[in-house]
Amino acid sequence: MNTISYFEIQSAHPENAVNFYREIFGWRFMKDENIPIPYWRIETDGIRGGLLQRPAQTPPLACGTNAYVCSIEVVDIDTLAEKIESLGGQIALPKFAVPGVCWHAYFVDPDGNTFGLFQPDPEAR
Repeated sequence: MNTISYFEIQSAHPENAVNFYREIFGWRFMKDENIPIPYWRIETDGIRGGLLQRPAQTPPLACGTNAYVCSIEVVDIDTLAEKIESLGGQIALPKFAVPGVCWHAYFVDPDGNTFGLFQPDPEAR
């Protein structure tokens, strides 16, 4: 636990991104209709991942890093969400169920970096 176990790619054109990464790396993509946003699960030969429609504009090219979002597997997402807020972080997307897999939420650290937390739970609904 408390290790980076999941990554996400945001794309303005998700179908194109699916094709790109499939061709480049041989990753396997499965569209998941049970998640409340358009979402594709990614299977690699290592870390798990996901791909989604970009929810906001990307920063201009000369503004710094535009990168994948990493998610940390945790034991108790609710307790850590409170701690994140108490230390100056913000909730970017409240906790939601990935049915039958986990609870997931997104946060912004005090420096503006986005990261995710997920708590495995096969009963998540």
